[in-house]
Amino acid sequence: MKADPRSTDDQLLQQAREGNMQAFRFLVERYEGAVAGTVIGMLGRGPEADDAGQETFIRFYQSLHRFRGDASLKTYLTRIAINQSLKVLKKRTTWRQRFTLQNDGGWSDEPFVDGADTIDQNERIRLVHQSLDRLSPQHRAVVVLRMLEGYSTRETAKMLGIPQGTVMSRLSRAMSVLQSILKPLLTDELYANANE
Repeated sequence: MKADPRSTDDQLLQQAREGNMQAFRFLVERYEGAVAGTVIGMLGRGPEADDAGQETFIRFYQSLHRFRGDASLKTYLTRIAINQSLKVLKKRTTWRQRFTLQNDGGWSDEPFVDGADTIDQNERIRLVHQSLDRLSPQHRAVVVLRMLEGYSTRETAKMLGIPQGTVMSRLSRAMSVLQSILKPLLTDELYANANE
């Protein structure tokens, strides 16, 4: 049976479970933007994010028969994307610990700043992603889901398998860290713009 891209998620899921690859492709096309937003939010742009996005859909395909529909398909895919991103972050941390320690054996807490008086939109995005890299994977996952993807505290807690209070405390801590990193940069930008 030929799949229709206008079909509901449930209809396409059923067809995909019956082996209809076109139906599965329509589901991928429908949700690839949401998955990309999640992995880019967690990992930044680059090959790691591309790989995590592809792995998300591979895992989804492998779990078609296990998906019960307790959550929306978007929520289910976001959970897989977060898990794949956390795996990449764990590997990234291990690699950095082995190969990129500074001479004094510690990590630098200083964000990269190129010395420009004003920050354009691309630079702003880069600085935000660089600042997100400074958060632990658990804190980053909460920020991405709550602040970038717009999920509620309850939805975020369910996706991550943690209590709602933990979501709120991690978000508060993460936002405090991000503010301490970004505030001086944004203050400098506002000051430079005011003097133009």
